[in-house]
Amino acid sequence: MTTYIVLINWTDQGVRNVRDSSKRLDAAKKLLGDMGGSFNQFFLTMGGHDMVAVCEAPDDAVMARFGLSLAMGGNVRTQTLKAFPEAAYREIIGSLA
Repeated sequence: MTTYIVLINWTDQGVRNVRDSSKRLDAAKKLLGDMGGSFNQFFLTMGGHDMVAVCEAPDDAVMARFGLSLAMGGNVRTQTLKAFPEAAYREIIGSLA
């Protein structure tokens, strides 16, 4: 499984309906689970992003479909970062010429 960091911001619509946000999070977790992925961590944050999630998915295509599905709901906009764990980081750095 590949790890992804998802930076999430509410849209105007999402803020207007913020009381339903926890239900939407549950639906998002189910959606990603149905696609073969999972949420590892979820945070409400202060600063440049409203929420941050650490997720896993089988591949980039699954994560792209998930992000597009969230965007279609109109409540959030996301920015997804592919994350390399420390072992992969060390391997990549060690392979540099």
